[in-house]
Amino acid sequence: MMRTTDHAEENTSAAARQGRQPAPGPGVHRRTALLRGIALTSALTLTLTACGGSAEGEDGGGAAEGEPLTLSVTTFNEFGYEELFEEYEELNENITIEHNKIDTAENARDSLRNSLGAGQGASDIEPIEVDWLAEFQQYPDRFADLTDPELEDRWLDWKYEDATLEDGSLIGYGTDSGPQAVCYRADLFEEAGLPTEREEVADFLGDTWEDYFAAGREFVAESDSAWYSGSDNIWQGMINQVEVPYQTEDGEVIADTNPEVRDLYDQVLEASVQDELSAGLAQWSGDWSDAFQREETFATMMCPGWMLGIIEGNASEVEGWDIANTFPGGGGNWGGSYLTVPSQGENIEASKELAAWLTAPEQQLKAFDVVGAFPSTTEALESEELLSATEEYFNDAPTGEILAERAEAVETQPLKGTEYLTINVAIQDAINRVDVDGIDDPESSWAKFVNDMEALR
Repeated sequence: MMRTTDHAEENTSAAARQGRQPAPGPGVHRRTALLRGIALTSALTLTLTACGGSAEGEDGGGAAEGEPLTLSVTTFNEFGYEELFEEYEELNENITIEHNKIDTAENARDSLRNSLGAGQGASDIEPIEVDWLAEFQQYPDRFADLTDPELEDRWLDWKYEDATLEDGSLIGYGTDSGPQAVCYRADLFEEAGLPTEREEVADFLGDTWEDYFAAGREFVAESDSAWYSGSDNIWQGMINQVEVPYQTEDGEVIADTNPEVRDLYDQVLEASVQDELSAGLAQWSGDWSDAFQREETFATMMCPGWMLGIIEGNASEVEGWDIANTFPGGGGNWGGSYLTVPSQGENIEASKELAAWLTAPEQQLKAFDVVGAFPSTTEALESEELLSATEEYFNDAPTGEILAERAEAVETQPLKGTEYLTINVAIQDAINRVDVDGIDDPESSWAKFVNDMEALR
């Protein structure tokens, strides 16, 4: 199977559903937005607590078999579900699906928060991105329990366990996952006198972050291009390998006192600024997107499966991108979402059935074919259809096989507490103040980050 490329331009917006929104440009003060977000979270907590009890429709409701039924489904950016909705309607002639497609993950999160707080307005099926999953797990009565003995072994263990609550109930069915490899510009490697074939590049990049940075120092010594686009892309790869990065299991904020976090912060900024490996571009910014069109910009990227479509969409006129079956530090997962069924809906059972169908292995493979959403079901990961998938734009790379092996290499899933997303945005802002905006040195920017963490406590 060769994944289709007709949707490349659509895929350029898919990044936001993986946990980070397009960042504002240099000079935009996001600390105010951070503190405003803290206040909103507190307000939401109070609202949901006040609501209490069970929402109308918890017992399932819905129409009798064969009775006309309309189900609403919210997604953000590109889930690759449009054709699947049509297929489901053909298989179930009494069902009509209304698709509410929201532009960014941030707006989808805000919409769901508002609907849950008001006790009305949510779609029958709502998406939750992994970085804000814990936030909504605080309110289990707001969601239908999706446990089903027949589906327990459908997903990768960690994908299923992350959505499982302490009482054993299941808040969401897993959609995609984000195992990471390293994408690279073979043409820029060749110009720098470095290896270009995938296996040779994997050896050159090495197994550790220091190996990767050392390879970068060798590259920039022979090239006018940077080694990577910016520190925030590297940060995502690093922090997703830390088992307990920002909060303890009981919710204590430790991001600014955790030596692992500070060590990674120092390491990435030393490589980016002192060693000049970074192009100084904020990921998802307009400058970042435009840079893909230039022949000489940056040579490597941390690359979950969904990033392939983004690169292709942004760099459609540039030849030379490829993908190596390796990742610094071993393995890492970046991104992935879940489908939930809010308990305020009137058609709970029918919604469960649709959510289960959309996340079945067959449908996950179809979504991968359309938008590159890498499956999280074990059956799909072992299928010949996936393992034989190639990517024409990436020099016919065997992306299915590579990403499947990268998924097997994932050993750590970070503990993501209720404030994970807020903290991750704050520390990326701290990094970008040094690497992108150039308005702070590492120490002064870290001090601002510490103040942001104090505001969370």
